[in-house]
Amino acid sequence: MFIRGMKRPLNRRAYNGDQGWGIIKCKSQPFPPILDCPFCITSVAVLNLSNLWLLFLPPIAGGIIGYFTNDLAIKMLFRPYRPIYIGKRRLPFTPGLIPDNQERLAKRVSDTIMGSLLTPSEMQRLARRLLHRERVRGAILWMLNLTLQQVQLDKEQKTAKILAAILHDLLGESLPRLLKVLARRENFLEAQLNQIFDQILLEFQLNEQQAQQLSQWILQVALPPDVLRQGIIDFLTDRNIQIIDEGFREKTSGTYWIVANLFGLRNTLTRLRTYCLDEKEETNARLKELLTALGARERLQIWLQTLSLQNLPVSTVRQLRKTMRDAVRTYIREQGGEFLQGLSQSIDWEKVAVLILNRLRESAIMSSSMELISQELALILERYLEEDLEKLVTQVIPILSIDQLIVERVRGTSPESLEVAVKVIVKNELQAIVNLGGILGVVIGLFQTGLILFRGF
Repeated sequence: MFIRGMKRPLNRRAYNGDQGWGIIKCKSQPFPPILDCPFCITSVAVLNLSNLWLLFLPPIAGGIIGYFTNDLAIKMLFRPYRPIYIGKRRLPFTPGLIPDNQERLAKRVSDTIMGSLLTPSEMQRLARRLLHRERVRGAILWMLNLTLQQVQLDKEQKTAKILAAILHDLLGESLPRLLKVLARRENFLEAQLNQIFDQILLEFQLNEQQAQQLSQWILQVALPPDVLRQGIIDFLTDRNIQIIDEGFREKTSGTYWIVANLFGLRNTLTRLRTYCLDEKEETNARLKELLTALGARERLQIWLQTLSLQNLPVSTVRQLRKTMRDAVRTYIREQGGEFLQGLSQSIDWEKVAVLILNRLRESAIMSSSMELISQELALILERYLEEDLEKLVTQVIPILSIDQLIVERVRGTSPESLEVAVKVIVKNELQAIVNLGGILGVVIGLFQTGLILFRGF
């Protein structure tokens, strides 16, 4: 067959199914073939369908190999899990690479994590995030609420017993020792005692009812007629009678001097003493009548109503205040400890503790103040951590022994578990690498197919 414009037929190189690649000649002319003539339109390439696998096998095989290589590599790292022996000799590469070097791997993992990830600066940053003010406040509030709930649910009164022991030790042991030391100071309780003296004692004054009750108590209980009679007897001793008689004789004048020197007081006072001793009932009756006649109760009541430290001179008031302050300080220094110990022994502290806890349980202030307490404690902790966080982290890292913990965890994990963990990571997080391996395998296979076609032509 001739091509228009050409004088001789052309030949075309094509694929002959049984004989491979060869030359298909133009049947109309016996001229020598022209290899790969681009103008030959009578030649037809014949392809045997049984040899298509030579073209499709490389990309398919490359894709399969590339896709499953990662899983195979992981298995080769871990398998076999244990050494295999033939006789007494261990087969090479058994166990797998990772099981055989698991201890060294654990050390490397620990060094990598502690050197690159959990550095002191990173630990400080984590500590700041963990100890954020709101988190700390929430934790403290949770602990306070939990403590309050435990106190409310305490059926065996354990909390009450602990609180009772604390109160007993505080009042009976700690406070007395503290007071003995503090009472040696000159200004101990000075402001408090001055305030008590100025606001209570200095302004204290009995009203009419109080003065009446006090005067009645004085005349009926403190100084009844029998007590007055006994006081007269005790006062009129022989010596006192002699002193009174001599003084009366020496210091009187005029008519009184004549009476004192003629009659004297010795016999009169002696007879009065004898009468008080012999006639008790009559003496008491006479004294009672005398007090009533003299209006002793009314006079005493009026005197008590007018009694006030404000009526005294300022210098006297100041001296009284200083005297009271010194007396209180001396008493506390010398006998305050014994007084507090005796007071502590006389108090049933368990009942006091139960009362305090019951009051706390029922108090609405406790529930409302928890938020404020937790906030203040969180602020205090934050200020402390701002100053000493670096020092604390430096001290905490050796205590936690994170590197040793990592080594022990990696060393204690079985090879099977490590393999499963790596496979899960590859499957969930590194699936793109697996897919990329399959794609690269297909690309390489296509490249090989192209080489086959190129060499065939």
